[in-house]
Amino acid sequence: MSVREAENPELYTRIQEQNLLRQYDLLTNCIEIGLIKGIEAFDKYTLWSLNAAAVSNIAQFGGRFREQPIYVGNHIPPHFNNVPNFVDQFVSVIHENWDIIEHPTTLPAYALWRLNWIHPFIEGNGRTARAACYYLICLKQGTLLPGRKTVPERIRENRDPYYAALQEADRHWADGQFNVDALADYLADLLEAQLRE
Repeated sequence: MSVREAENPELYTRIQEQNLLRQYDLLTNCIEIGLIKGIEAFDKYTLWSLNAAAVSNIAQFGGRFREQPIYVGNHIPPHFNNVPNFVDQFVSVIHENWDIIEHPTTLPAYALWRLNWIHPFIEGNGRTARAACYYLICLKQGTLLPGRKTVPERIRENRDPYYAALQEADRHWADGQFNVDALADYLADLLEAQLRE
């Protein structure tokens, strides 16, 4: 069961906003578990749950990897047959570098970029990527962070710098380089603004 935006835009928008609240409640639980169990608690099952919450009643197949091609503007995500392997590699990079990369927003930036690049789900990839990013920010800080407006909310309010930083990471990747510095700096500014409030 799902509501299509074209059929009932008002209901669709209301459900989408309610989903974000439900996803944040779930994300809070995931962060609390991660703070107790460590980074190994972050896995594909966490991503599946966060995605399912984000798209409940507005998209079918929530919380399941896509099994069809998908197009996102000028970006063509990898073939759907490769999605499970790419997600496993993504999680492995986070786990293996958790104690090596100390900068508070580098791995969250990687998560934000890489999940958007893989686009593992039919719908809700950006919402899931932002939730995963925030999960990692909180774990790097060692606490569920205070502040009236979270980093993901701040990204949603002004997406142009977010898109520009994602595209810069894409360009580096296309040139055979890994570099999410612009995205990490962007997130650091948003994190600082959240903690100031």
